[in-house]
Amino acid sequence: MTADGAKAPRPLGARVVHGRTVDDQTRCVHYAGPLDVLAILFPCCDRWYPCRECHDEDADHPGRPWDAGRRDAHALLCGRCGDTTSIAEYARTSACGRCGGPFNPACRAHHHLYFA
Repeated sequence: MTADGAKAPRPLGARVVHGRTVDDQTRCVHYAGPLDVLAILFPCCDRWYPCRECHDEDADHPGRPWDAGRRDAHALLCGRCGDTTSIAEYARTSACGRCGGPFNPACRAHHHLYFA
């Protein structure tokens, strides 16, 4: 744990997920349901976080969404298998293309926070 009570960044394969994660599948203190297994790569700092709240608590700058022209960016990380998904693929599906594990469909309500 860090001095402010946050957990240290967690590795997931070759990537490190920052923020207040609560398990090895990228769940965090804000979203810890069984399907909350996606981390997002933030373009403003090139760091993975479980959610916007985790980013804003940890980073020294405001988060910004991915530009609309970057739909090919692999900006989503499956907490089950560690594979990444492009923004375009995520917009078309509700499951990981590698392991088939479902993602939380309620995350679509926050799409505007992450993707322009």
